[in-house]
Amino acid sequence: MIRRCTALVIPARLSEPVTATAQDVRHGTLEALYGPLDCIVSGDWQVYLRADSNNLHHNLRATQLLRETGLYLPEVAGTAIYLGRAEHGTDTDAPAHLIRLAEKLFDTRLATAELV
Repeated sequence: MIRRCTALVIPARLSEPVTATAQDVRHGTLEALYGPLDCIVSGDWQVYLRADSNNLHHNLRATQLLRETGLYLPEVAGTAIYLGRAEHGTDTDAPAHLIRLAEKLFDTRLATAELV
């Protein structure tokens, strides 16, 4: 069964837009789209990052967003997929506060009617 949630997706390439859209968030589907993934959890959200980030473009925007949330990690690479986190680690919609922060940092409008 497909599990759709609103994901905040931040591509590594600056020419590709940051999006907040409904996406199938089953782990197998995410890995088919983005490759093998690791997960970093922080409060009510989590971010999936490429497990094998060697030879990938550095993701300056995702690194900046992580630092703005208080996580000072080495620079991340590849596409970053931010989702919400419910009890027992279940993926949910990316939290509105995280989407608003991304909008502010990247000077773009991401929120749709379903996110407000």
